Amino acid sequence: MTISRKLFFFTITMVLLSFLTMAQTIQILHTGTKISLRGLSVVNDSTIWVSGNNGTVGKSVDGGNNWKWFTVKGFEQSDFRDVKAYNGKIALIMSIAAPAYILRTTDGGENWKIVYENKDSAMFLDAMDFWNDQIGVALGDPINNKFFVIRTVNGGKTWKDLPLNKNRVAVTSEGCFASSGTNIRMLNKQESVFVSGGLTSHLFIKNKVIELPILNGKTTTGANSIAVKSNKIMVIVGGDFTTRDSANNNCVLTTDGGVSFSVAQTPPHGYRSCVEYLGNNNWLCTGLNGSDYSIDEGKNWLLISNKSFNACRKAKNGKSVFFAGNNGTVGKLLY
Repeated sequence: MTISRKLFFFTITMVLLSFLTMAQTIQILHTGTKISLRGLSVVNDSTIWVSGNNGTVGKSVDGGNNWKWFTVKGFEQSDFRDVKAYNGKIALIMSIAAPAYILRTTDGGENWKIVYENKDSAMFLDAMDFWNDQIGVALGDPINNKFFVIRTVNGGKTWKDLPLNKNRVAVTSEGCFASSGTNIRMLNKQESVFVSGGLTSHLFIKNKVIELPILNGKTTTGANSIAVKSNKIMVIVGGDFTTRDSANNNCVLTTDGGVSFSVAQTPPHGYRSCVEYLGNNNWLCTGLNGSDYSIDEGKNWLLISNKSFNACRKAKNGKSVFFAGNNGTVGKLLY
């Protein structure tokens, strides 16, 4: 393709993206507390769960119009960085560290049962994801230079450590960011993929470890989140959370299953902690200084809001898209 044709298609894409995003706004559904929300699970257009620090869990069963908030008894100092909800009654929450816990409720959050506990001082859980209602995994930072993974096959009722193997070896100062519960995702019905950050940043896929061309070199840099469209098409975002306005190498994408990566032509407008695939060629990402939208598989992004969020998720069974962030803020994408 000639340079002039590339410029033409780029111009058309940006014009279409500009028109599309002019109609998009984020409606704030809840805010005003001192809670940092990073866990977000959207079951359908009605049922949304969020989780955060100070033992906080929130739930709405009417599309976010009304919320019920819980402080989990005995875990008032815990930071629940991820949540997996099945419906309005059953959900799992993950407390990250020292000790690390996974709790399960079957009565809508009124009572919680410990289903996993690890008191190793090196433990730091980052995220959970599930293939289906029964089988899922949770990812943790490296212990003895190998990433920590546990698995459940009964809907989170029990968890089992997976053997540490050479495919999950971490280099010095490499780890994962528990920023949005999305650094591990399901690739297909049998496999998952995850991303890391730090002095180096990698994609761990199948039996391969692939170095990413995303910003790295410091403990605060690297990949924070991955979203998967297919075995071939994936988008990864991150950057440096200490320089939230920098767009330097903060988004990379692959269309061949990780064989090669390219940097976004027009990147998101700063550090991004979460990316979500919305359908067709549309993607959404969010971070401390705003949210961006792409209609061309993550190649070009346009800022749609400067509101700060940590996570964004589309309904598993529905079309609604929600956000969770600092100050107890929950938002909904209007489009």
